[in-house]
Amino acid sequence: MSTILEAANALRAKAISPVELTEACLAHIGKLNPTLNAFITVSADRARSLARRAEQEIVRGEWRGPLHGIPIGLKDLIDTAGIPTTAASELHKHRIPIHDAVVARKLAGAGAVLLGKHNLHELAYGASSLISAFGQVRNPWDPARIAGGSSGGSAAAVAAGMGLGAIGTDTAGSIREPAALCGVVGFKPSYGRVSATGVLPLSESLDHVGPIARRARDAALLLEAIAETNGPGSPANDFLTAWTGPPPKLRLGVPRSFFFDELDAEVAAAVEAALQVMAGLASEIREISLTPDTDRTLQAAEAYAVHAHSIEKTPELFQPETLRRIKTGEHITGEQLAGCRARLQAARQSIGQVFTSIDLIVTPTTPIPAPAIAEFDEHPEELRPRELFLLRNTRPFNVWGIPILSTPCGFTRGGLPIGLQIAGPPGRDDLVLHFAHAYEQATAWHQRRPAVARTG
Repeated sequence: MSTILEAANALRAKAISPVELTEACLAHIGKLNPTLNAFITVSADRARSLARRAEQEIVRGEWRGPLHGIPIGLKDLIDTAGIPTTAASELHKHRIPIHDAVVARKLAGAGAVLLGKHNLHELAYGASSLISAFGQVRNPWDPARIAGGSSGGSAAAVAAGMGLGAIGTDTAGSIREPAALCGVVGFKPSYGRVSATGVLPLSESLDHVGPIARRARDAALLLEAIAETNGPGSPANDFLTAWTGPPPKLRLGVPRSFFFDELDAEVAAAVEAALQVMAGLASEIREISLTPDTDRTLQAAEAYAVHAHSIEKTPELFQPETLRRIKTGEHITGEQLAGCRARLQAARQSIGQVFTSIDLIVTPTTPIPAPAIAEFDEHPEELRPRELFLLRNTRPFNVWGIPILSTPCGFTRGGLPIGLQIAGPPGRDDLVLHFAHAYEQATAWHQRRPAVARTG
């Protein structure tokens, strides 16, 4: 079963059991994780116990919904009671929470089966997942290339079929960038839609929690389970009711300045082809102008505040490059921070005006496909500049706090995935997901899977 919806239908019909599905995922993890390093912790015993419980409940007719018995993983930044939450750092290597994060608790209530915790870029401060106390994450389409980050393990696991879905975090693109590089769907909800309580923070003003899956519909199912019921936008967080038919003809805005600069030629060609497909789904496509805030002062200051005590007491527990990045926020003043937060709120209030003339924004997710790991082994000084380039198109939407999804829109001649971003008005997570689903129905990119997912 490659999608949550397919598996859920089979589970409810008792055509397959949660135990069989979980065992298949665990076997796949056992074969592939030594190569991809997508999981830090595999909670096999707990997964089997949860699967048996789900099986018994389904047999008794106690169906909890579409995630009941579905095997998933969590980024190892999300607290799980009794299971280590390490943030891929020596700093938290032996940390075992006593409480679940809100999202973990909600997923458990929906009957999901937790397979384990995904590897990531240490403390979520990076876009490659090459810096981790537990080793590098590798891309399922080509293990010689990066998976992206910081939710690299989550995207790699879903792409490789090591679970049917995942929950990641996104501060500057950390769900969407690895989703694009690994050829899956990554969704950053509206700011505040999903609780970050129990999630180790990077920058509280910019942190978002959201799903990674193989389809937009699967992302919607995950979002329904983890969303706050008093979140902005859709009534009762019902993201699927309107999906019985095609979405309304929408007006698409394409901000070519900045977001289309310096694109790899194959990325540019794939995005233009995707826009041609979308022209048949939309009422119009027009060029628009956006002015992104590229300043990183707020993130730097908030990240330093989170880790200042640990830096003072145990700096040796940080990877050197992570320590360097965090310390860039060391001397930012309270006055500067207050100014940054004021500009953030102004940006979030003003972005809604863009949607008076359009309904959705479309951009490339990343300017380039996944770089080779050897590039950074040979030139480590290029890692951070390259990561920032990969995050160029994703970071502004964390500032604006609006819902945005990355979906596959093509492949390079070498077989590497290319991603496309679809963003919507504040609180209209449902609109973004519905249009992404319509685009999937009009294309076949989401049907392609890496060889390891087919043969692993």
